[in-house]
Amino acid sequence: MDDIRKVLIVGAGIGGLGAGAALAARGIDVEIVEIKPAPNVYGVGINQPANSLRALQKLGVLDEVCAVGFEFDRWKFHDAHGNLVVDVPSQLGGNGIPPNEGLTRRNLHDILIGAADRAGARTTYGTTVAGIEDGNGAAEVTLSDGREEEYDLVVGFDGINSPTRKRLFGDSYDAVYSGFGVWRVTTPRPDHITYGALYQAPGAKAGHIPLTQELMYLLLVHPEPHHARFDRSQHVDMLRKRLAPFEGVIGDIRDNLADTDEVVYSPLSEIMLPAPWFKGRVLLCGDAAHACVPHTTQGAAMALEDAVVLPDELAATDRPLAGRLQSFSERRYPRAKFVQDVSRGILEAEMQINAENIQHAFAHMREGLPGQMAGVDAFLNQPA
Repeated sequence: MDDIRKVLIVGAGIGGLGAGAALAARGIDVEIVEIKPAPNVYGVGINQPANSLRALQKLGVLDEVCAVGFEFDRWKFHDAHGNLVVDVPSQLGGNGIPPNEGLTRRNLHDILIGAADRAGARTTYGTTVAGIEDGNGAAEVTLSDGREEEYDLVVGFDGINSPTRKRLFGDSYDAVYSGFGVWRVTTPRPDHITYGALYQAPGAKAGHIPLTQELMYLLLVHPEPHHARFDRSQHVDMLRKRLAPFEGVIGDIRDNLADTDEVVYSPLSEIMLPAPWFKGRVLLCGDAAHACVPHTTQGAAMALEDAVVLPDELAATDRPLAGRLQSFSERRYPRAKFVQDVSRGILEAEMQINAENIQHAFAHMREGLPGQMAGVDAFLNQPA
């Protein structure tokens, strides 16, 4: 990797911080720039499945994640009244890697900030890329703080609406809205909730995932208008209304929501950039290249896998840089595409459930879901 001495990473999210830690640990001079003025985290909780935990282990932070998170090994599927449809044990993990680890986004972000800092990566907030030119054997970058720097490689981990992607490819690969959004809120965790759970109603799905010994988070997937901009002061009431069909645990959570609870709404969109994911010395990773709906809890996992695979591919210095970036893209594309296709398939199947076909859907879930999920888990248990 002697020809890659200085790298700029655009975006200090999960993938950008992970890549910063992974590259800096190889002795590369890494700067991460983040447009936000401070390391604020948007969102409530997140599940890290085993393949993501393997990437976190490579970054040296698996023990930290497990210390603050909540391990769980199964998903239980219910009807809207809380009646169990099917209990599916996870086939993920092994060799010291848990199947799933739920934790707060704040905790995961802080752990990755620590990993990047310890490895020697520098993170500059309130700064982003103003321009990139490819010349003189380097990426010539103008930063928004007025600096002009040369880098051997620029890596865009700047999210689903990536300005870096637009800079490279124009409007050809804008994110595509699914027609649905997800509502999330952190709630107290009852002692018996030690698993991930989903609850299906006609045209809507709720669920909960444990995060800590004290907390879990509620999720609701629901049809929403494109480009909806809801008044955040109304989020709690809007969530209550959308949870009206649910009883049992979900109904209890709804009835105990406080007006002061911080409900987060996110539209569900996708992007899949055809391989290769680079031009010149600029590479796209994470949601900038491949974003999926969250139905396999694999968004952060795909970004973290990108982060730890990239240094390995860059180390193959018997090939020119373009060949190594090509190899990286070709290695990562099939896995990211698989996750996107499976996630979208689950979303579409669930949202097509109505009052007339719901019992047939439940029968199909009982018969087919354990085998289907075992197949997905087997794929994800393969090396990234």
